[in-house]
Amino acid sequence: MFFNSLFLQLGERQRKQQAVAMLSSLSYRDGKLPEYLKEIACGVSKLIGIDLSVVTICHRGSGKILASSIDMGKDHHSYSLHGHLSGTVVKNRKNLIVEDTQVCSEYGVGPDGYRAYLGIPLKTSKGEVIGTVCSFHKRPRNFSDQELEITQLFAERAATAIDNYQLYQQQRQFNEALEAEVARRTEQLRQAQAKLVEKERLAAIGEFASGIIHEIRNPFTTMKMGLNFFKKLDLSEPAQVRLCLALEEADRLERLLKEILLYAKPQNLELLAIDINQLITNLLVALQIMPEGEGRKLEFYPANSPVNIMGDEDKIKQVLINLVRNAYEAINIGDIVKLQIEHQTQEQQVYIRIHNGGDPIPAEVLPKLTQPFFSTKSSGTGLGLAIVKRIIEAHNGELSITSTAGLGTIISIKLPTSS
Repeated sequence: MFFNSLFLQLGERQRKQQAVAMLSSLSYRDGKLPEYLKEIACGVSKLIGIDLSVVTICHRGSGKILASSIDMGKDHHSYSLHGHLSGTVVKNRKNLIVEDTQVCSEYGVGPDGYRAYLGIPLKTSKGEVIGTVCSFHKRPRNFSDQELEITQLFAERAATAIDNYQLYQQQRQFNEALEAEVARRTEQLRQAQAKLVEKERLAAIGEFASGIIHEIRNPFTTMKMGLNFFKKLDLSEPAQVRLCLALEEADRLERLLKEILLYAKPQNLELLAIDINQLITNLLVALQIMPEGEGRKLEFYPANSPVNIMGDEDKIKQVLINLVRNAYEAINIGDIVKLQIEHQTQEQQVYIRIHNGGDPIPAEVLPKLTQPFFSTKSSGTGLGLAIVKRIIEAHNGELSITSTAGLGTIISIKLPTSS
């Protein structure tokens, strides 16, 4: 008896030394948690001579097998804790040994074909139970204190690894969210700075342009009066043709000077509460009888309910007249321009869309349309859409243009609504 006891003590001591050596050899790296936990499950099975060991994680009444000493297939990786032995371990927060589950089933059931059970809770440094190390054997058996101690050592390592992994994931998510927020704020700052620089640039251009145009207008007005005087004279036909051309160019130059001033000077808004549906309804007749709209149709589709914005009524009318005129010029006689209002209540935005079915605008041209002095018209000044864009942006809105062969061209204005 003495020698048997001594032999058992030596065996237990050797097994514990093997456990310590195996634990020392385990290496865990961030992101390699499954492989690490599998080594723990295999180590437990080998050292205590058990048929199956698994590492589970538990959350809100359900469990998931993170690692197993054998291949269990995909169908066994998730389960409900209720009625399972691991559920009892998590609930009671302490070790559980069942020598034969067929004799003692009050603590739950194990996998089919397994009868002996050893369950160890995985506890974090804060005392929270996050899972279990469960060991199963196909035949009934008891577990010695030494085997229990060895399994607890592995369970501590597993709990630490899972806890660290979760903390690492949380830190990574926090870092990603922080980086995204920094990038978003940086972009906001960049846009705000760009707007400030643009505002200052335009103010300087406006001041310079105002002075230059004032100097041009005085002699220009005198020259135009002289040309108009010649209209009263009995001129030859060639002279009349030249005079008409000169007056037409004078009118075009006058329009250009006015548009330069409109573009360059600051957009000082007189803000009032405006019902967009009502504003367009009141403007509709004027839009329909524009010279550019002759032989063409304008259809208006208002929003289902009143939509209010804070805006400068005259400038909003200027935008609509300019865009509808462009739409008329893009279509053939008999075609239709559609003017639609869409109210996005959740976004607190209103969309004004002007659609024409004319020839599509080339993709490389679209970004240039709102640039100053760029025009696709032979007689255009290239400032119409640039002025429209400035007015919309002064209202904290956005202007976008899309054009395809199937749908035609859609100019969309997005403006914030007011309560």
